[in-house]
Amino acid sequence: MNKDVIYLLLIFALLVIPRAIQRFSIPAPLTCLAFGIGAVLWLDDGAHDPVVSLLSILGISSLFLFAGLEVDIASLRKGLWPLLAHLLIRSASLVGVAWLAWRYAGLSWQAAGLLALALLTPSTGFIMDSLSQLGLGDEERFWVTSKAIAGELLALAAMFVVMQADDPVHLGLSSLALVAMMVGLPLLFVGLGRWVAPHAPGSEFSLLVMVGMLAAYITYWLGVYYLVGAFIAGLVARLLQQRMPSLASHENLHALRLFSSFFVPFYFFNSGTHVPGDALSFEALGLGVVITLVVLPLRIAVVSLQRRLIFGESLRSSLRVALALSPTLIFTLVLAGIMRERFDVSPVLYGALLFYAAVTTLLPSLVFRTPMDVDPLQHERAMDAAATNVRAQLTADGPLDVASKPADLSRKT
Repeated sequence: MNKDVIYLLLIFALLVIPRAIQRFSIPAPLTCLAFGIGAVLWLDDGAHDPVVSLLSILGISSLFLFAGLEVDIASLRKGLWPLLAHLLIRSASLVGVAWLAWRYAGLSWQAAGLLALALLTPSTGFIMDSLSQLGLGDEERFWVTSKAIAGELLALAAMFVVMQADDPVHLGLSSLALVAMMVGLPLLFVGLGRWVAPHAPGSEFSLLVMVGMLAAYITYWLGVYYLVGAFIAGLVARLLQQRMPSLASHENLHALRLFSSFFVPFYFFNSGTHVPGDALSFEALGLGVVITLVVLPLRIAVVSLQRRLIFGESLRSSLRVALALSPTLIFTLVLAGIMRERFDVSPVLYGALLFYAAVTTLLPSLVFRTPMDVDPLQHERAMDAAATNVRAQLTADGPLDVASKPADLSRKT
């Protein structure tokens, strides 16, 4: 069959069929992952295609570029002390799980650290783009978003250190290179905004994406993964919002959502094509069931207990927040792949992690009766609908006295 026809069929299969299957509460990323596994079982090495690999890199990088742009420092400061307590508990959990894996699973300490991150790190981009479908309250959405972002920042920093720590000299040089990149990115954005954007109206989106891809490849070259650099580029663009408002404008965010929603399915498909046959054994399934039955309830219980102690929330509300934070699909896939490539972990453990990631991703869909998905457009539509409701309510209520009703205004906005 002509290769162009194959690519067109693949695009149709990844963009249309998973959306149709979502009516059965099966998240689209899991369907794309299953397609990739089916392709490698059918075609073996023929399923590995450099074009699909490039598209998958664009997908994961654009998703984390968007995640960096979504970081709201002011919101994080609003819940600073509860978030610090959350990060302290998360750090202790990571150290404990890593020690257990190193002590009893026969893994090197670096592989054990990555395993702990794979098991405990929520997939922020995945979670944030699905919040609008879960029916959570405003306060619940705020804490889910804040905790997911804070946990992701911690995980990215830990991932950078763990992957470089076997060579202190390389770690030091990589850290200097990362600092230089963080200093250079704002200068690059400002330079492009001054010397390119004025002469090429509408080019801000292209510049944003290209700088994000450049940063992604720099961190990949440093020995970590694409997502670290892409996230940093998005975060820097968000911090420059006051100086360069067009960079993180609503139009640019909308365009990046469209860009990401097209390419992300290729990442999950490509991940599926790299699943070894031994990872689909009954032994891997059994280990995955054990890991899921032990780790997932503990994660939900820790978050729920933490919220009940700090905020005095009801059991129902605290469980809703904990369940919304349960998906780990993207981080688990990324770290499982790194563990397999760099630390030669067994296919059984690799397959067990895939099972765990699938269950954590399915759980909110089953509990909230709505499929979770990596689709930034869902988040935008929900925000637009919320803004419309607020405007309608303000119109119905008549003019609002801001001086006398600041609390009402903050709740409505």
